[in-house]
Amino acid sequence: MKSIIRKFALAMVFALCGGVFVANAQKLGYVDLQEVMVAMPEYKKANTDMEKYQKQLEDDLGKLQQEFQTKYKSYEEEGTKLSPTMREFKEKELRQLQERIQEFQQTAQEDSRKKEAELLKPIVEKAKSAIGQVAKEVGYTYVFDSNTAGMLYKPEGDDVTVLVKKKLGIVDAPPAPKTVAPVAPKK
Repeated sequence: MKSIIRKFALAMVFALCGGVFVANAQKLGYVDLQEVMVAMPEYKKANTDMEKYQKQLEDDLGKLQQEFQTKYKSYEEEGTKLSPTMREFKEKELRQLQERIQEFQQTAQEDSRKKEAELLKPIVEKAKSAIGQVAKEVGYTYVFDSNTAGMLYKPEGDDVTVLVKKKLGIVDAPPAPKTVAPVAPKK
């Protein structure tokens, strides 16, 4: 009788543990965050705004470079006629202007990165919110970005990109099937 009770108790333990493992099974999915963001109308507007911002920076840089070219050309034409003191003054002025141009370029790059981050932040947040909603609705425990370096295998059934796009109201043509280039036979 004790052996039957032991067997029954052991069977119950395995059944309960099995139930716990099944209950703790996690559903994993992935999304192409870049694809989702690029398809969002907000991204297109942000991209246009960023292009305008960069164009303004380029125009400002062009003005500084034009000023430098004009002053350098003037210096070359008058260089031999100038007194040593005036020549030194003009050379110093050219060096300072060149330094200002370099400083402007560095600041412009930093400002450009900040502006891009500022424009993309609400888009990323909106996309992540939609991903979270889809994950909850479909029952995914984790959703990964398929563009990250850690993704080595991704079954198509766990791709939630289309569901996230639908959640955001994005309707676009399905992506073209990826084809593999034929491999030439070895000779």
